[in-house]
Amino acid sequence: MDTTTLAAFLAVDLLLVFTPGADWAYAISAGLRDRSVVPAVAGLITGYAAYTLLAVAGLVVIVARSPALLTALTVAGAAYLMWLGWNVVSRPTALGASTETVAASRRQIMLKGAGISGLNPKALLLYFSLFPQFIDSAASWPVAAQTGLLGALHMTACAGVYLGVGLLARTVLRTRPSAARAATRVSGAMMIAIGGFLLVERLAG
Repeated sequence: MDTTTLAAFLAVDLLLVFTPGADWAYAISAGLRDRSVVPAVAGLITGYAAYTLLAVAGLVVIVARSPALLTALTVAGAAYLMWLGWNVVSRPTALGASTETVAASRRQIMLKGAGISGLNPKALLLYFSLFPQFIDSAASWPVAAQTGLLGALHMTACAGVYLGVGLLARTVLRTRPSAARAATRVSGAMMIAIGGFLLVERLAG
């Protein structure tokens, strides 16, 4: 792939990554609730890694051509997002959780992150709609290799942005417990709102 194509992809991809959404809300929540944002971000990236593998295998094309399956995945993702958001809103944990609690829940944090990105309807649109526009079937690179490279670039961009978002939220609100709890509730409300909007949009369409 030529550098012009990669630069154009990165420009569009970064615009999407920098747009606040479910991933941002989860990174902010992790920054306020956990001692480290790494498990949450690692979970988010794991979800995108799964999408990349599916895209490389060509399975995303099958899903994209099946409206019923795409709708089912979208509804499942939206419902899961709303459920997670409700948990965050109803139990906003202040900073300073014990090390033992954080260590015990690290796997759960990663799994939730993978679930958020893996079932995020925006991720479906990204891989199904954006990637094909930057892949040239006539190029010297195999389509699978081009897809893998685009996926790697997207995951790298997500890792950098989400780590920054989580760390910024934690640093700014570290000494403000009441503001931290309010921000946690806002991030949970964002998850519920985004999930509800996507659910209504998909079912109405």
